[in-house]
Amino acid sequence: MRQAPDSRASRPHTIDLKLRLALRVAALAAICFIAVAAYALFDSNRVAKAKASRIAEIVARDISLQQSQAQWLSVSINATPDLQGIAALMEPGLCIAYRDNTGAFRQGVCSGTLADELVAPEVFASLYRAIFRPGEPVSMPVLVAGSARGTAVATFDSATQIGQSWRETNRLLSIMAFALAGLCLAVYAALARALRPTRAIGAGLNQLAANDLSARLPRFDLAELSVISDVFNTLAQRLQTTLAERNALTRKLIEVQDDERRHLARELHDEFGQSLSAIAAQAAAAAHTAERECPPLYEECRGISRTTAHMMETLRGALVRLRPPDIEDLGLTLSLESLVASWNGFERGRTRFEIAVIGEADDLPPSVSASLYRIAQEAITNAAKHAHARHVQLRLEVGDADIILSVEDDGEANGTAAAPKAGMGLLGMQERVVSLGGTLQFDRRETGGARLVARIPTTRAEF
Repeated sequence: MRQAPDSRASRPHTIDLKLRLALRVAALAAICFIAVAAYALFDSNRVAKAKASRIAEIVARDISLQQSQAQWLSVSINATPDLQGIAALMEPGLCIAYRDNTGAFRQGVCSGTLADELVAPEVFASLYRAIFRPGEPVSMPVLVAGSARGTAVATFDSATQIGQSWRETNRLLSIMAFALAGLCLAVYAALARALRPTRAIGAGLNQLAANDLSARLPRFDLAELSVISDVFNTLAQRLQTTLAERNALTRKLIEVQDDERRHLARELHDEFGQSLSAIAAQAAAAAHTAERECPPLYEECRGISRTTAHMMETLRGALVRLRPPDIEDLGLTLSLESLVASWNGFERGRTRFEIAVIGEADDLPPSVSASLYRIAQEAITNAAKHAHARHVQLRLEVGDADIILSVEDDGEANGTAAAPKAGMGLLGMQERVVSLGGTLQFDRRETGGARLVARIPTTRAEF
């Protein structure tokens, strides 16, 4: 047997709206933070190069001044300049050097790194080297009397520059991480507060799905949700009005139908019943005459009497179904017990009918009692004629909230739990139940038997 696809497998994956919006805000904020971090890296590289350029310019001026003084004092200008005075201005990881016109290295000074300098991860260091190329020297010409006397070179140690950039980036990323977490929490809390009315909307929709058309939504602070509330309330009001009008029309049609049944029963009783009684009387008289004067016709006359008696019995059963007992005088409980007793007498042990009534069933309005009797009558008739059951249980429970009428049988199994046919009187029962604001459920088991349950709200039945 082919199985129906699992609805859960075909259901799309869902995610909480608050979480989805918070994640999107977090993603946008993360992109902004990454852009800020990238700008900070570019700016730190620019600042490092500017410092190296400024130091190289200072070194070039100092060397130019030293050589100018040496020239005034008639000292050889080829003397090695003193760079120790400039070393005090140097930053950690910076190296300065002097090269003559031939490019030969004459003197250099390097400052050490800080003891607590962070070592950048290899991934960050490789990426930084690929993008910024740290450690490139910055050269400035040394001019003496307008002519070049060498070159001043300033160089930042690449490892130191990368470490300083990593320290700044790491501090910035830590601040960004805390800011991003706080932003996500704030956005989620704000959205949770703003979308809190959606719970009321969901509860209202569930009430409508449960046929509770009295559900209404309050007005909300958000304009968009207030529009939904107005539309929901208008729709619920229209549905409630339409359903009330339909139920009233259904009750009116049922009353007309019951009146027509009573009229038909009266016509059958007065016309057809009297005709059958006359035939039975004539057949009895003919049998009496035939017994004395024409014995061969006696059995034919008796056959006519038996056929007439069977037709009268069938007519009485039809009249009972067309015209129920006077429930207002007998009460619903006694009427149902009489119905079950009549079926037990009719079936003569082939099917056993039982009844159980719980609650004050005789205090119900006449229209409700009549509908419950008709539903029970139709359900028992279906169980007796179509289910081939050995046992049928009728149960009526009148509670504070609901009136529950159930008919259960142990009929034959048909191999499938097929839905009942519309011709089994279910449409009429459905109309009666719906007119009272209730629900009708029919379950047929694969192993055999069926159960029909009519549930009517007590508050809707009190009219």
